[in-house]
Amino acid sequence: MLAGVHILYEDNHLLGVVKPVNMPVQRDRSGDDDLLSLLKRYIAEKYHKPGDAYLGLVHRLDRPVGGTMVFARTSKAASRLSEAFRTHAVQKTYLCVARGEIAAPMELTDYLLKDERTGMVRVSPEGKLARLLSEPIAQRRGFTLLRVRLFTGRPHQIRVQHAHAGHPLWGDARYGGGKPGEQLALWSHRLVCQHPTRHEPLAFVSLPPLTGAWRMFESELGRLALDSNDGSERI
Repeated sequence: MLAGVHILYEDNHLLGVVKPVNMPVQRDRSGDDDLLSLLKRYIAEKYHKPGDAYLGLVHRLDRPVGGTMVFARTSKAASRLSEAFRTHAVQKTYLCVARGEIAAPMELTDYLLKDERTGMVRVSPEGKLARLLSEPIAQRRGFTLLRVRLFTGRPHQIRVQHAHAGHPLWGDARYGGGKPGEQLALWSHRLVCQHPTRHEPLAFVSLPPLTGAWRMFESELGRLALDSNDGSERI
């Protein structure tokens, strides 16, 4: 554990971690602690590296989203992982809680356009293709716990596509009418990628804390923890 950041996996080329909710991945205008800077200091102190330790950022999560991330510890790993994310060779699975009782899987295909001035994303025929598969795990009190598999990686994709389908995410004040004080119920659950030098698949897994909307699905998340062994594994 590093200042609230759980380390899932570490070797000479990769660093797998659990990003805390509401922590920016990179330094932003808020001046708050950011994940990349914290991890660079961790690497520098642990391995007694002078100056600024190298750590490659190869993908991102929105600030309110927590969960599994992987960083590159060498430039070779950064290049290969960046290409894997760009070509969608990395399998990305999320958990979320959406409004409405969803009984069947939904394969959502839309075109998303981002307003660079406001940062808002909307469905538009002028946008970029966005595809995902959303599978219900359990329904409770008018909400559904979903497992989401991304086939593309667009900004705010899961939030916008579910809202457009009539099932906004719990706590999404930007796209779903979330109430003040509600934490966005979206979590990066599982990443599967090929190790950049050993060329074997690795899975990095984490689960959300049992707070907010996640408390409704404590038993289901407990079963997922048993199934995944909550950590990293070779597959």
